[in-house]
Amino acid sequence: MGNVVVMRAEDARRRELESEGWVVIARSFGARLEAADVDQTVLQEQIGKISDPVQLTELDAGDANMILELDQATADDYPGSVATQHEQMTADEARPTDRRRAFGAVDKEGVLLAMTFVEVEVEGEVEGGVVDTDFTVVRAGFRRTGLGAAVKAYSILALLGEGALLFRTGGSADNAAIIGANARLGYVRDEEWVTLAEPDHPAA
Repeated sequence: MGNVVVMRAEDARRRELESEGWVVIARSFGARLEAADVDQTVLQEQIGKISDPVQLTELDAGDANMILELDQATADDYPGSVATQHEQMTADEARPTDRRRAFGAVDKEGVLLAMTFVEVEVEGEVEGGVVDTDFTVVRAGFRRTGLGAAVKAYSILALLGEGALLFRTGGSADNAAIIGANARLGYVRDEEWVTLAEPDHPAA
């Protein structure tokens, strides 16, 4: 089947592997948003684009069933390769905690339409906490409506108010929707990654 490896795009090993026949089968990225650079007006504008029947809210352990349902419904919708794969959550993982927070968009029928999960690090490269996006997903049929950007904006504002100083995110370079959403929210790409496969790998 062949192996795959994920590395920074500028990694010195990349040229050597490519000279041996390894090929790039996927690209991904990382991006950052410093709290000092957050434009709260822009974030509020993203939230304001959501129609009234949809409510943005922080999700908690009592929402685990709806979280699992949306996670299962969108399990095959993540673009990219191993670097951006999303494993379906277990029942325990679907219960947000103080360190693993979740924010969502719920319609008037109580159906979860979009959600974003983030990891809040108390200690990290920036004193005061780093917020790292785990994933953001929107239910099929409601994409390209601004829901993804809105739930991310809502989460940033909520955690900004709690003193977070750095927000990180990432994803597949083929995911135009999330790239556009990140740009609107002010994230700046600062990492580029490649996934390389051996010549005999099916994706090569």
